[in-house]
Amino acid sequence: MPVSVQCSQCGTTYELKDEFAGKSVKCPQCDTVNVVPKPVGGGDPAFNRDKFLLRQKALSIKERYYVWDEGGEVLLYVERPVHLAKGLLALIAGLAAGVVVFMVFAFLAPSGNGPAAGAVALLGIFGAFVAFFAVAIRLSPKRHVTFYRDDTKKERVLEISQDQRWAPITATFTVREPSTKVLAKFRKNYLYNIFRKQWVCLGPGGTTIAVAKEDSIILSLLRRLLGPLFGLLRTNFIILRGTSDSVVGEFNRKATLLDRYVLDMSRDPRRMLDRRIMLALGVMLDTGERR
Repeated sequence: MPVSVQCSQCGTTYELKDEFAGKSVKCPQCDTVNVVPKPVGGGDPAFNRDKFLLRQKALSIKERYYVWDEGGEVLLYVERPVHLAKGLLALIAGLAAGVVVFMVFAFLAPSGNGPAAGAVALLGIFGAFVAFFAVAIRLSPKRHVTFYRDDTKKERVLEISQDQRWAPITATFTVREPSTKVLAKFRKNYLYNIFRKQWVCLGPGGTTIAVAKEDSIILSLLRRLLGPLFGLLRTNFIILRGTSDSVVGEFNRKATLLDRYVLDMSRDPRRMLDRRIMLALGVMLDTGERR
C-alpha cells in the first residue's frame, strides 16, 4: 500500500511504496530530507486514512455504529451493549440489600417514639441507601466498546474497556488491540465537564498525546443554558496535539435526522497520532457523553 509523504519544507505531497516506511528520503522538489511515516493502525488498511464517517444505527437498544470511508464503503462495525437484564438484576439486588439493612435497624430500634428510636430510624434509612448503592454498583455490568471488521462480529479489531463501574469524578477507559496490548487510556473529569467537555488521551506510559474538547467555551456555556436548541448548538470537538494548542483534528456532528459524525484528522498529514486511537476517541466522544 502506498505511503503518502508531505515535505516539511515546501509542502509537496508524494507517494512511495510501503517498503520506504520509516526511512529518510529527499523531497523531489527541494531536496529536503523527510522521514516516511510508518503505516498507521498496525498496518490495518481500515485505519489508513484521515477521515472517518460514523453513523449510529437507529431504533437499537445497544449503541451501534458503522464506520465508513469518504467513498461510502463500510470499514468497521462498532457496538457498545447496554446489558439491560444484568442492570435490572443489579437494581433488584440493591433494593433487596437496602430493605434487609433497614429491617435490621428496625428490629434493633428501641420501642416508643423517643429520640433514641428516631436516631436508629435515621441510621436505618442511611444504611439502606448505602447498601442499595454499594450492591447495585458492585453488580452493575461494565459497558465495553468493541470494534469489529463487520456486523457479523467474527473478527475483533479494537476494544475499549470501561475501567470503573462507578466514577463520581474521573472516569477512565483503556484502548486495546485484540491481543490485549494497551494502546492508550482515555480520561474525563466530570467536574471540568460542567463548563466544557474534555477528554484526555494518554499513551501507555502516561504521557498526554492528545486532548479533545468542545470547540468553543462560549458555545459550551450556551449549550449548558439553552441545550442543543433544535440542533443549532450541536456539540462538536476539536482535537489538540499533546498539551499544546495545536489543532490536529475535529469530531463534528452532522445536521441530519440520524446521528452522523465526521472524524477529520487532515491537520495531521504525517499521521503522528495513531488513527486507531483517534477513531476510538471519536466513538467515546459520542457514546461516552450520551449525545
